[in-house]
Amino acid sequence: MYTTPHLSKVLTLSTLALSIITRADICSTVQTETNAVQKPLSIAYESELQNYWSEACSALRPTCIVFPTSAEEVSEIITSLHGTDDLFQIKSGGHMPNNGFSSIQGGLLIATKELNNGVAYDAETQTAKIGPGLTWAEAQSGLEGTGRTVVGGRLGGVGVGGYILGCGLSFLSSQYGWAANNVVDFEVVLANGTVTHANNSTNTDLFAALKGGGNNFGIVTQYTLQTQPISDQVWGGVLTFSYDKSTKLLQAIRDFTEYYPDDKAAIIPTCEHTALFTEWFVFVFYDGPTPPDGIFSNFTNLGADLNTAKTWDSYHDLLQDNDNYDLHGQRYGIATETTPLPNATVGLEVMTTLFETFYNVTSEVLLDTGVIGTIAFQPMPRTITSKAIALGGDLLSFPSTTDYLIMELDISHSFASDDDTTEAALQQLYTALDNHIQNFISQGILPDVYRPLFMNDAHGTQDYWGRISTVEMARGVREKYDPELFWQKRTSGGFRLG
Repeated sequence: MYTTPHLSKVLTLSTLALSIITRADICSTVQTETNAVQKPLSIAYESELQNYWSEACSALRPTCIVFPTSAEEVSEIITSLHGTDDLFQIKSGGHMPNNGFSSIQGGLLIATKELNNGVAYDAETQTAKIGPGLTWAEAQSGLEGTGRTVVGGRLGGVGVGGYILGCGLSFLSSQYGWAANNVVDFEVVLANGTVTHANNSTNTDLFAALKGGGNNFGIVTQYTLQTQPISDQVWGGVLTFSYDKSTKLLQAIRDFTEYYPDDKAAIIPTCEHTALFTEWFVFVFYDGPTPPDGIFSNFTNLGADLNTAKTWDSYHDLLQDNDNYDLHGQRYGIATETTPLPNATVGLEVMTTLFETFYNVTSEVLLDTGVIGTIAFQPMPRTITSKAIALGGDLLSFPSTTDYLIMELDISHSFASDDDTTEAALQQLYTALDNHIQNFISQGILPDVYRPLFMNDAHGTQDYWGRISTVEMARGVREKYDPELFWQKRTSGGFRLG
C-alpha cells in the first residue's frame, strides 16, 4: 500500500471505523464523522440535486449527500467508506451529463460545494488556491482587481473539479494550453484516506496522471493554479447564422483553425438542429477590448443574422453572459470525436460529410419531445497543443505537429421515456463520425495520426483510455496509488482505467 506521513492517522481512523461500523449504513456512518450529511427532503439535499446541467442527473436520488469542508473531512469519509459496501460519487459543478459520473442513484454523493470554497490569491507567486466546488465564474470573481485570471471554463456555471481533471478547454487555451497545464499543485485524498500533494517535486507521477485522469486516482480537494494576465476589458459574444450558410461556415471554421490568426482569439462554432429550426451560434472571444481588424472576418464577412459581440467590462461578465446559452431543464447526452484538420483541397468535402452525418442522425429523433441536436467544432490547432507541451503536457498528449478539430456532440430531450432513443442516436452518431474519419484516412484524404478523445465531452460508452497514448503510464500510477481498485469499484461511474 502507498503511504505518506499522514498514514498513521489514516490507519487509526480506519481501525476505529472498521471496528465500530463494519458493513453499516453509509449515511449513518458518515454522520458520525461529520455534521455535513443531508437527507432527502432537506433544503440542502434538494437544492444540490437541482444543480445539474442535465435533468436526468437531477432525477437520480442518492441516499444522502455529504458536504465536507476540508481535506481531513474527505479523508474521514473515504476511510468510513472502506467499512461499507455502498457506492459513492463526487460532484463538482454537475455539468457532466453522463448518469452516474457526478450523480448517483442510492449510495453517497460527496458534494464539493463547501470544500475550500474560496479563492486565495498569492500576489508574490501569482498563484491562486481554488476549491473544486466553485464555478469558473466564482473563481474569476475571486480574482477581480488583481489583473489576473485562471484558465478555465467558457461558461461561468461550469464547475472547477471535473473540468480540470478532464484537461479543460478554455477561451485562453491558445495562449496558455489546457486548464490542467496551469495546475501548480493538487491537494488530493487517496484511496487509503491519505491526504497528500502532487506537483512538480512531490508525487510527480500522480501529478502527471491527474491532468486528464478523471476520478481514477483520488479526490482533489484543492487546486493551486498559475494565474495569467487578463485585459481589463475583453471582447466577445455570439454571432447567429441561418442553416443556409452552413457550407460557408464549415469552410470558415476549417480556415480559421489552420491559419489561427491571433493567440488572444477563440471561437466555439455550434449548430443547433431542432424540429422547428436549425441555426448556428458562433461564440467569439478576444482577450482585449476590441480585436484587431480581420481576426474574425471568416465569420463576420458572412453576414450574421444577429451579432451580440461587444466589449465587456470584465472577463467574469462575459462568462456569466455565456451561461444564457446553456439551456437547463433538458435531459442531456454528450459525446465527442476527434479529427485531424482536413487540408484546403479536401476540407469542404470532409467538413460537409461530418456535418451532414450529424444533421441526418439527429433528424431521426426530432419528433421526440423537445429534442435538440448540437454539434460544436472546437479548434485544436498547433497554437494550443504547442502551449500544452511547453507547460509540461497532460495525458491527452496531443502532438504539436497536427491541427485538429474536437467535436462536441449533444442530444437533449424533455422526457425520460425518450432516454433510450436519444442514447441510441448519440452512439450511432459518434460511431458514424469515427467511421467516416477512418475511411477518409484509409483513402489518404486525411492524415493517419493519433486521435485521442476529449474526456470532458465524451460519452460514458466511449473508449477514452483506449484512445490515448499515455494509458500504460496512467495504469502504472493507478497500480501504485490505488492497488485495490477502490475508485474503480466503489464509484458509481467514470471512465474506468482498470
